[in-house]
Amino acid sequence: MNDPLHTPRDTPARAASALLLMAVALAGAPDGARAQSATDWLTGAPAAPAPADKAQPPAAGESADQPIETAEVRMVARLTADGEEIGEGLVWRVFWHPPGDTRNSLIVTKKDAQPTVKLKAGDYVVNVSLGRAHITRNITVKGGGAGPALEEFVLNAGGLRVKALVGGIEAPSNSVSYAIYSDRDQTDNRKLVLSAVRPNVTIRLNAGIYHIVSTYGDCNAVVQSDVNVEAGKRTEATVTHSAAKATFKLVQRAGGEALPDTQWTIQTPQGDEIKESVGALPTHILAPGTYTVVAKSQGRQFQRDITLSNGETAQVEVVMN
Repeated sequence: MNDPLHTPRDTPARAASALLLMAVALAGAPDGARAQSATDWLTGAPAAPAPADKAQPPAAGESADQPIETAEVRMVARLTADGEEIGEGLVWRVFWHPPGDTRNSLIVTKKDAQPTVKLKAGDYVVNVSLGRAHITRNITVKGGGAGPALEEFVLNAGGLRVKALVGGIEAPSNSVSYAIYSDRDQTDNRKLVLSAVRPNVTIRLNAGIYHIVSTYGDCNAVVQSDVNVEAGKRTEATVTHSAAKATFKLVQRAGGEALPDTQWTIQTPQGDEIKESVGALPTHILAPGTYTVVAKSQGRQFQRDITLSNGETAQVEVVMN
C-alpha cells in the first residue's frame, strides 16, 4: 500500500513524463493558453486576458498584414476666413467611424489651441468649439507625409455681450439673468442655446440672429429682444427693464406686525399665477401692472388687488378682516 505522506520512488520519471506532455500540449494550444503558467494550465485555471489593444482602430480596408500608414495633422481655427488663428479656449474632438457601426467613436480630445495629432490614414470627423461657437467637418488623413498636414477650421463666430438697465442705471449683475435662443426654425420654434447668463459676460456664438429673454428679479419683469451676432466682432446689446419692488405682509390690523409662515400667491387679474412664496415679509420684483395678492395663514385666506408703477418701491399690507 502506498503511503500518502511519502512520494513514490518513480516520481522523477512521472514528473518528466508530465512535463513532456505539457510542452506538447502548449505547443498546440491557442495563444491565450500559452499565456498561462504551467500550474494554471494543468489545473484548468483560465488564462490571463491578453492586453487590450489601445491603438487606434485600423482604417477601412486595412488588414493586419499590411503596413500601418500614419501621419501627423496640425489643426488650427479662426473666427473668420481672413482672421488670425485663435490662441486659446478651443476644444478639439476627433471621431472615427467604425465599419458596421452607426455611430462615430471619439478617439482624441485636445484642449490645445493648435494641436498636432498622429492618426492612421483614413477618414475622420473633427469638431472644434469655442464657447458656444463650433464647427464640425470631415477630414481625410493620408499617410507618408514629410511633415504635419495642416487642417484649418473657420468657426464663423463672434461674441455677444449684454448690458441690463433698470430705471436708466445699470442693474446689479446678480439681479438679472438672461437666456439665449436660436432664431425661429421652419416650424416657428426656437431652441435654447444657453440659460442663466449674467450681464457683461462675453459669450462666443456662431454668427446669426439670436433671441434674448432677460429677467430682472425672480418674477415677470422680463424683456425680450433679437440681436444679430456678426463673425469676428463682439455685439453689444442693451436691455432696459421696467419694474417695481414690493414687500408683502399679512397683518391683523393696519400697521400691525407681519404674521410669520404666511403663504403668498401673486396672480394676474385673470387668475394666472406669477409667483408663490412663504414668509413674513417676502419681497419680489414685478413688472408694472395690476395684481391680485392672496395670503394664507392658519387655514384662512385673504386677498387684495394692487397696482404697481414703474420704479415704485411699495409695502403691501393685507389686513385680516
